[in-house]
Amino acid sequence: MIVYGASGHAKVIVDILLGIGIKVDKIVDADPAADEIFGIRVEKVSSETVFNADTQAVIAIGSNRIRKEIALRHPFLYTEAIHPRSCVSPYVIIGEGTVVMANVSVNPDVVIGKHCIINTGAVVEHDCILEDYVHISPNAALAGNVTVGEGSHVGAGVSVIPGIRIGKWATIGAGAVVIRDVPDGATVVGNPGRIIKTDTSDENAD
Repeated sequence: MIVYGASGHAKVIVDILLGIGIKVDKIVDADPAADEIFGIRVEKVSSETVFNADTQAVIAIGSNRIRKEIALRHPFLYTEAIHPRSCVSPYVIIGEGTVVMANVSVNPDVVIGKHCIINTGAVVEHDCILEDYVHISPNAALAGNVTVGEGSHVGAGVSVIPGIRIGKWATIGAGAVVIRDVPDGATVVGNPGRIIKTDTSDENAD
């Protein structure tokens, strides 16, 4: 098992993997800040580094865009990392490479895409859909039937009322209360949530 990334976020993921009995052989990073994490060596890699395609891995990087870039560049056998103190319904679909932290609740008929982060204490209610590369930050709460588009970041302590659709590559600032649909590329802050800017670049149409 390889963990790709050596930041503080990586520490949490390594801790989860070790806690569920998965041996981490090494940690790799393009710009490592440490030589080891929990006694596991960290190796420097570049975009040109070639890995065996049959290697199991988790991408431990908080940036949604960088996780996508790495996932597309390196065809690892990506695995999930689900904390044993999370509460995930057996009627949930979770995509490859997704990580679920401690004290998370995910209720029935939720669909979570690839390489998502469901961070500490987050709540994802019934029938939500989280597309690939989404990050739900600590203590955020999505009520039922919420859709979060690819690459969007829902900040710490955010509340989203039922039935809302958040577009692709949107950012919901910490503590916001989302009561209206959010378009692609929008940044939303406040209570009630309001759009303060929208990124309409082609990058957000991918």
